[in-house]
Amino acid sequence: MEANFSVIVFFYEMRGKMKYQDAMEYIENCGKYGIVPGLDNMKELLKRLGNPEKQLKIIHIAGTNGKGSVLAFISQMLHKNGYQVGRYISPTITEYRERFQILQKPVSKKKIGELMEEVGVAADKMEEEGFSHPTAFEIETALCFLLFFREKCDFVVLETGMGGALDATNVIEAPLVCVLTSISKDHMKFLGETIEEIAWQKSGILKKNAWVVSAVQQTGIKNLLIEEGRKREVKELIFVQEDNIHQVKATLNLQRFHYKGEKNLEITLAGIWQQENACVAWEVMECLKKEGVSLEDRKSRAGLKEAVWQGRFQILSKKPYFIIDGAHNHSSALKLRKTIEFYFTNKRIIYIMGMFKDKEYAEVIKETQELAEHIITITIPENPRSLSALELAQEAGKYHSRVTAADSLEEAIELSYLLSDKDSVIIAFGSLSYLGRCIQIVKKSLEVRK
Repeated sequence: MEANFSVIVFFYEMRGKMKYQDAMEYIENCGKYGIVPGLDNMKELLKRLGNPEKQLKIIHIAGTNGKGSVLAFISQMLHKNGYQVGRYISPTITEYRERFQILQKPVSKKKIGELMEEVGVAADKMEEEGFSHPTAFEIETALCFLLFFREKCDFVVLETGMGGALDATNVIEAPLVCVLTSISKDHMKFLGETIEEIAWQKSGILKKNAWVVSAVQQTGIKNLLIEEGRKREVKELIFVQEDNIHQVKATLNLQRFHYKGEKNLEITLAGIWQQENACVAWEVMECLKKEGVSLEDRKSRAGLKEAVWQGRFQILSKKPYFIIDGAHNHSSALKLRKTIEFYFTNKRIIYIMGMFKDKEYAEVIKETQELAEHIITITIPENPRSLSALELAQEAGKYHSRVTAADSLEEAIELSYLLSDKDSVIIAFGSLSYLGRCIQIVKKSLEVRK
């Protein structure tokens, strides 16, 4: 029998604090409200919570690929400069609490329970009074604003869910800096079929008198962003230019490069595209300095180098290399292919692939398949959106002669090791949603091997 979660919320309001497990059950139940683009409900919910978002200094990030990496660079640089930074991300890799972080640490289960109760009460009352019940993402976004306000964060680094204009995070009225990472096709059902429609949706985060920093964009997208920036009266629109990035060193453990007048900037995130993401973050720091924020370049450099981000060409082990990556659309697959070619020329490559039905899985296969000696497909565990291992294998089989559909992720990882020698490279990629489980299995396998 389905639980009455409104009753649960009010019961805990009267009797005590909601426990973490109750909060998880409540937010899972809110998944039935689906995805509803628009801001009216979000504004009503936040009004009932005292509009905590209006008290925060926010850096707002939209884009298709690179949002998480840019968020990691920005938040770590601010942290190294002595500021308390809240960051709100989705999706997560290992656990739900990763969505809400302060000083790079997930918020406690107790705090999540307390805040979910408070937001849940407001959301349920809205439904009782004739409003649409807020979606799960709207509730989580409201919770993040309330949390970061209560914890007195100096800055909040916030990434959109998938869009921009109608994304729940776009209730922010006066962000300090708006950031646009690389824009390409994704979430076409909600954002539009053409790249221009998608870019317009992403540009919806631009606000009057805000600084705007953009990654390298296609000419058409760049022109669109310039026009939208003019219409929205942004303070200044800054584009990172490829010509200003000069690579000095690029290994799997360290990348060193010059950007404009800055010599020998360093990052430890692997992936050749990360230099561009780091430059976007550096430009954000420059904008904040123009706003009077006290920042020291040497501390920002240290933050840039120390930034970590799970699931983006992340090395889990060596001999053989086992790498995970969240490439799930054509643009990210292209970047993955170029990175493999850069780091692993003439190496035996084994893929593990898991994809959602609503993603560009055929495009991802076509872009990456020629580098693989063998492709192993999986069904993403416990997710109704998953494309089955068999269907994914059938699609991959159109382009590659050695494809195996595994019965489980555990079997796929075991098979990948059997197919490898110490000089091989195993790369698990596709949806981020299974990479956390992948980390656990590989870690356990390494312990057994030792």
